[in-house]
Amino acid sequence: MADETNRNVNEQPQAQDMGELLRIRRDKLKVLQDEGRDPFTITRFDVTHHTQDIKDNFDAMEGQAVSVAGRLMSKRGMGKVSFCDLQDKTGRIQIYARKDEMDEDNYNHFKKYDIGDIVGVKGEVFRTQRGEMSVRAHDITLLSKSLRPLPEKFHGLTDKEIRYRQRYVDLIMNPESKRNFEIRSQFVAFLRRYLDGLGFMEVETPVLSPIAGGANARPFITHHNAQDIDMYMRIATELHLKRLIVGGLERVYEVGRIFRNEGMDTKHNPEFTTCELYQAYTNLDGMMDILEGILTGAAKEILGTYHVQWLGHDIDLTPSWQRVTMADAVKNVTGADFMACIGDADKGVELAKSVGVDMDGVAHTWGNALYETFDQKVEETLIQPTFITMYPVEVSPLAKRSPTQPELTERYEMFICGCEMGNAFSELNDPIDQYERFKAQAEKRAQGDEEADMMDDDFVMALEYGMPPTGGLGFGIDRCSMMLCGADSIRDVILFPTMKPLDADKKADKPAETAAPAAPAAEEKIDFSNVEIEPLFADFGFENESEAAEHISVGDLLCFADEPVRLPSKIGKTVYAPALGNKLCAAVLAELAHKTEPADAFELSFAFCAQSALGARGAAPAAFSLTPDIAVCFEPYEGKTPGIRIADRFLVSDGQFVKDLTDAAAQIGMTLTPQIDSE
Repeated sequence: MADETNRNVNEQPQAQDMGELLRIRRDKLKVLQDEGRDPFTITRFDVTHHTQDIKDNFDAMEGQAVSVAGRLMSKRGMGKVSFCDLQDKTGRIQIYARKDEMDEDNYNHFKKYDIGDIVGVKGEVFRTQRGEMSVRAHDITLLSKSLRPLPEKFHGLTDKEIRYRQRYVDLIMNPESKRNFEIRSQFVAFLRRYLDGLGFMEVETPVLSPIAGGANARPFITHHNAQDIDMYMRIATELHLKRLIVGGLERVYEVGRIFRNEGMDTKHNPEFTTCELYQAYTNLDGMMDILEGILTGAAKEILGTYHVQWLGHDIDLTPSWQRVTMADAVKNVTGADFMACIGDADKGVELAKSVGVDMDGVAHTWGNALYETFDQKVEETLIQPTFITMYPVEVSPLAKRSPTQPELTERYEMFICGCEMGNAFSELNDPIDQYERFKAQAEKRAQGDEEADMMDDDFVMALEYGMPPTGGLGFGIDRCSMMLCGADSIRDVILFPTMKPLDADKKADKPAETAAPAAPAAEEKIDFSNVEIEPLFADFGFENESEAAEHISVGDLLCFADEPVRLPSKIGKTVYAPALGNKLCAAVLAELAHKTEPADAFELSFAFCAQSALGARGAAPAAFSLTPDIAVCFEPYEGKTPGIRIADRFLVSDGQFVKDLTDAAAQIGMTLTPQIDSE
């Protein structure tokens, strides 16, 4: 009866108090440990077969000894006979356990196992009287104790939000979820084989870069502590891969993670996976052939058919996809003939507006008018696989101009169900043209367009060495996987999609509750966690103040207590010298001032913490000059106003420090005439 009660508890955990269920399972673990049967001490169990292998080859394997392992997904008992479903990576199979066919203790232990526990089973393949393919158990070993109940079996894990956050439970409970990721893995393996077969070489390029380029997107910014520089997480792999074409590799590709600090929806995740490839001596047509070959071949090999259902449509991936220029696609849908006024900005904008296109916030050029018309009116109508070619130069900064129509570029995007599936160019290899396009993008960025390209002088220099005519292609692994899986959200094909933390709102509210009401909250803060800290005079083994000053340079933060403070000027490295006295501080500062050029006056800044020469925490900000041209600023730990530059005067709260500084300056031939300001 107790076992029966435990079984019901396991199969319907949501009907009982979760805390009580967790306690029961931990109590069971404690009993196991006290009896010397702790499952977490087991390091290995030899598996000879997987469940699907047994089912697929049952006739040949019937009566054969096997060793299987997996998770208990259901459990039911009839007196001295118990049944359970065991799930491994390939599927499920029934386990038949009979008391008189097993060691009695082993059987009794098994009766106490819970749904979700991971077990190893040794037995033989057989078919029950009801015809169920099963494993007749002779020995069952508990390999891992599940301390948290699985969702109840009738509804499983159906809340998509929880499925994305707890993918591990989703994979246990939902076979279709596991199938999605198997298809994704098979797709990546197929495209690698396909490209390798065409003579491409797989390479790896930097994820971190001082320049974010290769796409119009807002990047994530991070900081490199050792070099003290901001860096960008890549928004594309394009520019590094094309450098390799310049270097003579001729055919390269990369399957890599991309990061874009943009919005999230069913088609976009901030981090996603792309495949970019570049081939010398080919053009746009060669890139269309490759993308079509990858997707049609993958569908046939993985799914066994060219026909898939996606986003409510029946898609036919049979080779020989439609290829149409953007201008013709626009004309087919809207009737607007942009080629009749090619290059005429006023007529192009007027034509776009005449078919209901919103041109607000867009530069009024012919190319932008054509693109906006396509984007707003045509893209969503492209259900079957379609290559749209010949994009305006305004929206294609890295593509080669058409030799016959310079307002257009040799670029295509491929669409299925209104979704862009791939983007390819006849790559621009004219360094002069490339520089001018980068320059135009940089001007947009300076005007506030955070998605515009940055100037990349090194890439321009690479092109100056000569890049052969090249075709380039990029496509998203995630979106292609969505199509092959029939998934309507990108989160269904990313194992761990980006999710807002559950406690994010609470964290956001907390500062508002404790923040000061006025200026301090608005003051700019400097993140000292990204500042490199270098020791000053290891073990105080310095010879003199001149040697000490050699370790300090303009922009450094000189910290004489346990933590740095905010500076009004730029920060270089942090020089850390705790608990040094006034005389040493003064000597180092005086020596440093003696060797500093006047031009550095406003960049030379030091700060003291509360225990410094400025006295108690909260002392007024102070400033003084070591020469008429050089000002050294001090700011207390919690000061709110930077010190100001003054000449030949001190404004400090510690008269002894003034004397120490004056004496130190005199030792190196400097004359200071301080004046204590009573203010």
